[in-house]
Amino acid sequence: MSASCCSQAQQDPHRGSESYRRVLWGVLAINAAIFGVEVVAGLAAGSASLQADALDFLGDAGNYIISLLVVGMALRYRAMAAFAKGATMGLFGLCVLGVTAWHAWQSTVPEAFTMGAVGVAALLANAASFALLWAYREGDSNMRSAWICTRNDVLGNLAVLLAALGVFGTGTGWPDVAVAAIMAALALQGAWTVIGHSWLELRASHALQPAG
Repeated sequence: MSASCCSQAQQDPHRGSESYRRVLWGVLAINAAIFGVEVVAGLAAGSASLQADALDFLGDAGNYIISLLVVGMALRYRAMAAFAKGATMGLFGLCVLGVTAWHAWQSTVPEAFTMGAVGVAALLANAASFALLWAYREGDSNMRSAWICTRNDVLGNLAVLLAALGVFGTGTGWPDVAVAAIMAALALQGAWTVIGHSWLELRASHALQPAG
């Protein structure tokens, strides 16, 4: 994350883009819908990884709302929004660790079929979001945070499907627990990346302000 990254963000060609607003509305709707499906299915199936994925969708929906609010604003405010989203991603990671520990302690054995079916639906939804956001992956920290969220979601969905196969093959809940832990690690890594990039932009925006 060099100074050139900040320079590119300050000259961001997508700033205030109406097409980007429409994309954000689209991925917001997708995330809100899949959250509702996964939170019910995760609880019904007793799956830590599905519950973790549901929390992730909820966090992403909130993050896209923040992105919509700051599109077109000055770099300082977009960077502040990205910093807040990075903190939210970190909080999500910690929450998932808690859910994972509880399932490990209870030795929960989830329903593999439900995990697989919902996992496929979530993967298709995130693949659509991934495609919509592809063109904006190199924007400022606010755009990058939306991209990182979606990238992590796709990886998480693939991991849920692997967990479903593992649960089906072993008859134990440990594959589910392992995948939930990996998803928590992805969230924490993404949070670190977004916070670091937004911090550089905050410093750059402060340096650009005229002296009092």
